[in-house]
Amino acid sequence: MMAECEGKVTLVTGGTSGIGRETSVLFAKQGARVVVAGRRENEGKATVDLIRRAGGEGVFVEADVSQASEVETLIEKTVAAFGGLDYAFNNAGIEGKWVPIVKQTEADWDRTIDINLKGTWLCLKYELQQMLRQGRGGVIVNNASISGFIGSYGSATYAASKHGVLALTKAAALEVARNGIRVNAVCPAAIETAMADRLFGAPEVRKKVLGFYPIGRFGEPIEVAEAVLWMCSSAASFMTGQSLVLDGGFLAGPNVPPE
Repeated sequence: MMAECEGKVTLVTGGTSGIGRETSVLFAKQGARVVVAGRRENEGKATVDLIRRAGGEGVFVEADVSQASEVETLIEKTVAAFGGLDYAFNNAGIEGKWVPIVKQTEADWDRTIDINLKGTWLCLKYELQQMLRQGRGGVIVNNASISGFIGSYGSATYAASKHGVLALTKAAALEVARNGIRVNAVCPAAIETAMADRLFGAPEVRKKVLGFYPIGRFGEPIEVAEAVLWMCSSAASFMTGQSLVLDGGFLAGPNVPPE
């Protein structure tokens, strides 16, 4: 895909670590010019350093995706830096606090929904405005989760946000399909990131959770990055409004080992 990505402007939110960092560097290696967005400046600049060491071109823009003015400014700075917007990976998100609904707080609900769902909506709004102004099409990938399809103990707020991301993806795809803009979602299960460490880091918890993965392991950030790259490519040109699940077999059914 290198020739296809050459010179294309790619925006990655939550590009300061994990999946976002791997995706930023991968696109840069393919010749794209990458805007890394996030709230943590030091980590964002570290991602840009990796991009430059890989021979790519990138800039960091500090932005909180839950704030409309900051997202609007992010798109403006993207255009100012590289002249437009071709691909966007709306990856910024948090897990919130995984406790039963009766113990969840309104503050945690608001924070999780604001970043995961409202943040995706705001990014879509301003990204699509820019792509429509350009008139040259584009591709947007939203990072959802297998929690967009299921619930699990303590995950009500997070699952609600990710179910919402899938709905946004479908609606947006319908609105801009005739404009040559594709909108899809990637839906990972547990990936070896800081978020997974926070949720499943205790050895006994990790062992239990791994039992639900027929493949016998969690995913790696690069595996999600490769999927996002493919979804942005012409190889996926007939795909829009869809969700690509990367889950090691989790959703295939109960993983009950044979006797």
